[in-house]
Amino acid sequence: MSKSVSIGQRQFIPTPIHLRRPVPSDIEIAQEAKLKPIMQIAEEIGLLPEELELHGNYIAKVRLETLERLADVPNGKYIDVTAITPTPLGEGKTTTTVGLSQALGAHLGKRVFTCIRQPSQGPTFGIKGGAAGGGYSQVVPMEDFNLHLTGDIHAITAANNLLAAAIDARMFHEANQPDDIKLFNLLCPADKQGNRRFSPSMLRRLKRLGIDKTDPNDLTPEEKARFARLDIDPNSITWRRVVDTNDRFLREIEIGLGPEEKGFTRRTGFDITVASEIMAILALTSDLADMRERFSRIVIGTNRKGEAITAEDLGVAGAMTVLMKDAIKPNLMQTLEGTPVFVHAGPFANIAHGNSSIIADRIALKLADYVVTESGFGADIGMEKFFNIKCRYSGLIPNVVVLVATVRALKMHGGGPKVVAGRPLDAAYTDENLDLLRAGLGNMQVHIKNALRFGIPVVVAVNSFATDTPAEVALVRQAALEAGADDAVVSTHWMDGGKGAVALAEAVVKAAEKPSNFRFLYDLDMSIKEKIEIICKEIYGADGVDYLPEAEAKIELYTRLGFDKLPLCMAKTHLSLSHEPDVKGVPRGYRIPIRDIRASVGAGFLYPLLGTMRTMPGLPTRPVFYDVDLETGRVVGLF
Repeated sequence: MSKSVSIGQRQFIPTPIHLRRPVPSDIEIAQEAKLKPIMQIAEEIGLLPEELELHGNYIAKVRLETLERLADVPNGKYIDVTAITPTPLGEGKTTTTVGLSQALGAHLGKRVFTCIRQPSQGPTFGIKGGAAGGGYSQVVPMEDFNLHLTGDIHAITAANNLLAAAIDARMFHEANQPDDIKLFNLLCPADKQGNRRFSPSMLRRLKRLGIDKTDPNDLTPEEKARFARLDIDPNSITWRRVVDTNDRFLREIEIGLGPEEKGFTRRTGFDITVASEIMAILALTSDLADMRERFSRIVIGTNRKGEAITAEDLGVAGAMTVLMKDAIKPNLMQTLEGTPVFVHAGPFANIAHGNSSIIADRIALKLADYVVTESGFGADIGMEKFFNIKCRYSGLIPNVVVLVATVRALKMHGGGPKVVAGRPLDAAYTDENLDLLRAGLGNMQVHIKNALRFGIPVVVAVNSFATDTPAEVALVRQAALEAGADDAVVSTHWMDGGKGAVALAEAVVKAAEKPSNFRFLYDLDMSIKEKIEIICKEIYGADGVDYLPEAEAKIELYTRLGFDKLPLCMAKTHLSLSHEPDVKGVPRGYRIPIRDIRASVGAGFLYPLLGTMRTMPGLPTRPVFYDVDLETGRVVGLF
């Protein structure tokens, strides 16, 4: 453990950790940890007391005004942690992110900030468990991190479902009021003096319709009809309800079965909350005004003429912003060794872009010399979207990619037995097998070369397990260097905390000093098909792309509606470079089918579907929630 280091006028004091052998469970380590008061964390990193909203002693929200105060401060170095194509167990990406940060801050004396996503309660109570890191490289308090935290996900649920309710209510009332003028009068009711007025949201809709009037009495009958009747096509609706629980029986439902709904039924369903477009918007927005504007652009479907219908047309975008006004503020926490962490947003990495918020990164980059963030799933998904979507909207230029690799995952890609979460690993993964490992190294090398396509130096972090042998680790390092990585470093942060990631941190610091030649993979002016094919061929290694009829129809529709200039967020499996989850290693000689394309216009991307994407997970036979309980006031069973 390094001594206290002076940072400007502040002094950072690392939190000592007591390393135990064997390594206890994550929750045991977290509950044994000594936490600094969050006010101390804030003071050490340079946040002012008036910029905080406390949520107990160890968590605080940070107000967006902080960015105004720090506007002229230069940004620190920007590091993205990603991974090779993972096993279903994951390869320790968050653990590496935290361990690297602890090494930079508590052992090398660097001013560092970690920025990661908030996990859904679905995996926490399902099969995967939490997402706070693991072992001696965790974010704490771990229980709060993995559960409600400050309620951001609940706010997203409320805003999402308010929009869903508004859609069905509008269709119901329009169907029950065939007279356009009467419908207009119901939408703009007269007050006690007989005066009518437009709400702020209504004025925005009028502007979108090209009606330059602000007094309801000035509209012509034709304008009143255009304004009042949305005429939503029920078959076009893509907006679904959400809940933050793995509930497979809500995937497909029928609504409107009550007697008062008068037979207005339709089929719809639930997604898990983190799959909501509102979550993606939270992660990509820059401030409250931008979030309000993004909400207004959310497209829920089309009218019977094929014109886009938005949340603004429904009059609900302003209310959604009010529900999200606190969720937009990043959550300040800490690692086990006392370095600061922002936990903010948590979009899915398959149908969304899978990165924490731009707002958190921007604040962190003003406060720290090194900001370590993380992209969801493998580099073909999270990293590609980090570069082409997140960096495009943020304007931030990354300095280094850290690619996490494990010997067990590379053996799987070499043809090893199937890895199943919850079951013991086959001996092939725990005994030395250089031939199996050698056969799978190509997967790591493809990811390294893909990162280099963007002009960013790569450092490979070999997240080491006790069963890894020196010969296996040496083989991984050699292959990484041959593929163009700046360095490949064995890291033992899970068992040793920041001390086990010092060599990795030193390699990252060195790589961050190299000149960056960052470039996007594609131009936004390209057609939808051109962008799809560049990603499929250059990142996934496919020979070509085939479009199903529904995808062709969506390409035509979105091009006509002007959505074709948006970046792409490819929705595909994270378990393979290809669209087939069972195909491991480096697939060759295949074509990718595009089943459908959907629009997240508020978030600012289109997402082509490569196969079937599940947006509502289900619970296994034996869920994790069996183990979660309270014992004498302490949470047990989380991991």
